[in-house]
Amino acid sequence: MKTLASKLLTVLIFVLFAAFTFISWKHKQKNILPKLVPDQSSLIKSEDGFDFRDLNKNGKLDVYEDTRQPVEARIKDLLSQMTLEEKAGMMFINGARINDDGSIDDKPATGMFAFAPNALKLMNSKKMNHFNLWAIPSIDALAKWYNNMQRYAEDSTRLGIPITIASDPRNHFSSSIFSMSARTFAQWCEPLGLAAIGNEKLTREFANDSRQEYVSVGIREALHPQVDLATEPRWPRIIGTFGEDARLSSKMATAYILGFQQDKLGPNSVACMTKHFSGGGPQKEGLDPHFPFQKGQVYPGNNFNYHLIPFEAAFKAKTAAIMPYYGVPMGQTSEDVGFSFNKDIITGLLRNKYHYDGVVCTDWGLVSDANMGNVVWPARAWGVEKLSTEERVKKIIDAGVDQFGGENIPEVVVKLVKDGKISEKRIDSSVVRLLRQKFELGLFDNPFINEAKAKETVGKAEFVKAGEESQRSAITLLKNENKVLPLKQGKLKIYVKNIDAKIASQYGTVVEKPEDADIAIVRLSTPFYPVETPITMARMFHHGDLDFKGTQKDSILQLLNKVPTIVDIYLDRPAVIPEISAKAKGLLADFGASDAAVLDVIFGRYKPGGHLPIEMPSSMEAVRNQKEDVPYDSKDPLYKFGYGLSY
Repeated sequence: MKTLASKLLTVLIFVLFAAFTFISWKHKQKNILPKLVPDQSSLIKSEDGFDFRDLNKNGKLDVYEDTRQPVEARIKDLLSQMTLEEKAGMMFINGARINDDGSIDDKPATGMFAFAPNALKLMNSKKMNHFNLWAIPSIDALAKWYNNMQRYAEDSTRLGIPITIASDPRNHFSSSIFSMSARTFAQWCEPLGLAAIGNEKLTREFANDSRQEYVSVGIREALHPQVDLATEPRWPRIIGTFGEDARLSSKMATAYILGFQQDKLGPNSVACMTKHFSGGGPQKEGLDPHFPFQKGQVYPGNNFNYHLIPFEAAFKAKTAAIMPYYGVPMGQTSEDVGFSFNKDIITGLLRNKYHYDGVVCTDWGLVSDANMGNVVWPARAWGVEKLSTEERVKKIIDAGVDQFGGENIPEVVVKLVKDGKISEKRIDSSVVRLLRQKFELGLFDNPFINEAKAKETVGKAEFVKAGEESQRSAITLLKNENKVLPLKQGKLKIYVKNIDAKIASQYGTVVEKPEDADIAIVRLSTPFYPVETPITMARMFHHGDLDFKGTQKDSILQLLNKVPTIVDIYLDRPAVIPEISAKAKGLLADFGASDAAVLDVIFGRYKPGGHLPIEMPSSMEAVRNQKEDVPYDSKDPLYKFGYGLSY
């Protein structure tokens, strides 16, 4: 018995030792490689047996390659090894195009974003390693391209600095030019719709779901959220905001940033670049400073500080980056120049008052003109138009900015330093911030993605379902005359306009003429009137008055007079629709929703629960008389901020 007990004890000790060894090995692997690495051939062992990626190819373990070292020590070591050209390259981010086959070599391209440069060329010739994506051919192509780029960065660049990929919003049901087509990504309502729902938990769920989709394909920086306050109802960028109320926008911004970044920036985070400091909402007559026909923001209500409130929330949530806007904050600082050129704004307000030490990146195209065929889209160098390219770059750096968006001219920074006009120490301060973000995101430890998992994650069924639910939840009921809504499904003859008849036929009998219908259902969008300009992009912005006019208005009212009508209107900006509201039997607003989502609410499959995050003015005269920087201040609004009915 004693011998048997001894044997059992020996076996038990061996099992425990084996288990401990296995757990320790797994823990070590987890610390080194938190995600799957497709090719581990670059891993080598240090003298103490530690596996590491020899990024600078010198055959030994450098501090910046050692995952056990503190981030600040790793930054210091890498910075000491970087050339001036490599530092300057890090300070630029520009768009990149993706080949259909996921390859990284320079190939001819077609389509709207064919002008986007080849990232490999920028990496080699400009030492750049930050890129933003617009159109993507497929998830397969994106995933392959991303891993190919990271492998090239590791194997073929001097220091093996990984790339960072950024993107504008990709997860909204939208036709807005400010959101990338969702395609296979889950399609939620627009941010304005999240504000209409007003649920912080849901907004964080949106951001967390979107984060997982982003991370799976290698997108590690979000060029959002947009926390500008929509105090000027004619501004084209309202749909991307959380509305005009600072308190509501702050709540949404906090939840949004925490969902993308998590509680702490790490290997599974997406860094948020919150925009547009110090608030882009108060545009004169709503004209956007992307273009030379309007360069200044105005503050007739002396309400500059109100627009800072959502940014204060973003700072508390530790947003990783900040983007200033294009415009000039007229009369608010010691010189009337655009935000990124403005030292009072970037250094005085952002750095000194708020003690913000994250990355500050300009909006796109502040330095260089864009040649678009026969038309030149001028650089948004508002207030400093007469400065040279070199002088503009110097002024932006002197203001306290770290990175140039939409530009690829690092040679200008190199020249400024070599000419003694900017110190290399000043450049180092920006590079440290940019490196810190890469290290905190875990890109130096493992930048690669699992290509198979990318396809499984993007458009995951539970994400898609949650997005579709949000489209319905955001729909806001504004009028329900005699409780006509919800309609009875399957018992009505319905006439539809701007709705897919096949989808509508699942709810009732679709007829071809309004006279034959029991009720009509029409979908509209806030009107806009393009600015006359040769710049194509400017004509795509929804500028101008908010009311329907002429024959368009007459045709809508004729339908409303002919048959009882339910109107749904997509609000990318507030709409001025007093006559339509008066004649409609039911009126709803949506913030990015499919036909099925709208019809589900109309026919009672889903109750409307949204509340207006923006005021609906009663007339264009009221719009013209309100102050651009003051929230909900139009006279006798048709529907007030926060209004919303339900069943």
